[in-house]
Amino acid sequence: MATLTIRNAQKSYGNIEILKGIDLDLDDGEFLVLLGPSGCGKSTLLNMIAGLETISGGEVLINDRVVNNVHPKDRDIAMVFQSYALYPNMTVGRNIGFGLEMRKMEKEERNRRIDEAAKMLQIDHLMDRKPAQLSGGQRQRVAMGRALVRDPEIFLFDEPLSNLDAKLRVEMRTEIKKLHQRLKTTMVYVTHDQIEAMTLASRIAILRNGEVQQFASPQEVYERPANIYVAGFVGSPAMNFIPATVVNEEGRFGVSFERTAHGNRGSVYLPLPEEHQALDEWVGREVVLGIRPETLTHRSDAEIALNPCLQPFECQVEVLEPTGADTLTYIEMGGEEVIARVNPYNASSPGETMSFMVDMGKASLFDPRTEQRIN
Repeated sequence: MATLTIRNAQKSYGNIEILKGIDLDLDDGEFLVLLGPSGCGKSTLLNMIAGLETISGGEVLINDRVVNNVHPKDRDIAMVFQSYALYPNMTVGRNIGFGLEMRKMEKEERNRRIDEAAKMLQIDHLMDRKPAQLSGGQRQRVAMGRALVRDPEIFLFDEPLSNLDAKLRVEMRTEIKKLHQRLKTTMVYVTHDQIEAMTLASRIAILRNGEVQQFASPQEVYERPANIYVAGFVGSPAMNFIPATVVNEEGRFGVSFERTAHGNRGSVYLPLPEEHQALDEWVGREVVLGIRPETLTHRSDAEIALNPCLQPFECQVEVLEPTGADTLTYIEMGGEEVIARVNPYNASSPGETMSFMVDMGKASLFDPRTEQRIN
């Protein structure tokens, strides 16, 4: 196991900056997910950790040892690729143990490690098959087994599940989670899938245009996103963003915006909880109110009586999207299309006015100019 430190890591190709000074600190046994869209620099950063890409500036440290100029084979890391990269002419067992064979490991120890990894990944019954005889999920398990037998300080995963269908992705995601819990080894995992990131990570680093937007636990990223980009990237459906104005009514801060109800336009005032009460400089100014769909739902007077952060209002329903457990209800707030998660039995028909409630204790406020979180 190992710690991983990245200090001001930079990567440029000529005048093109790919990574613009990345700082990350990973504790022993943590699971870091590098999350972001294609082209944000996450795979480049992973390759720099592995030694497959040279670093233009800054440092990469494994166990407090600078490894900028250390050859990949001497970094004690193991990498699982998106493409599996299996040898087609070798059996599963030989694929798993080939790296150990090249290192001249004793046959007895080599076979012990291969058998142990195969049992852990539940592929011990496939040892004599060739890759062409395996499913995508089985091939990915073989690729993981090949990394596992190395017993490395750090595991690196480069979008390992992107070639699998939806059902297999879920299954393999669970296997990787179990693997980390068993081994307690430091892991770095690259993906553009925010569900993978949320379910696997100890901490997530969200990248955009070569810069870290937020580095925090999945729950903190979800509940307190650092900026509008993070808030919109994490969560499905994405967070609602509503143009609003900060107001002070009788000494209590809140937000006000336009909405449609009973076929007519009008304004809604929603008071903010006490933790948002340091907004003097924002009174009368525009903000972006961020509300996740699951915190906006049908009105329940019983719940409102128990939770003072739940604020009721009425709004006209535009569109319904039944999903089984919930009905996604589209309404208009502040001139923007907003999604609420509603119990199917409480949803009103399109064109009707419906009573909603929103948990303002879970609301986020952003500066519309900088897009950064206000508090």
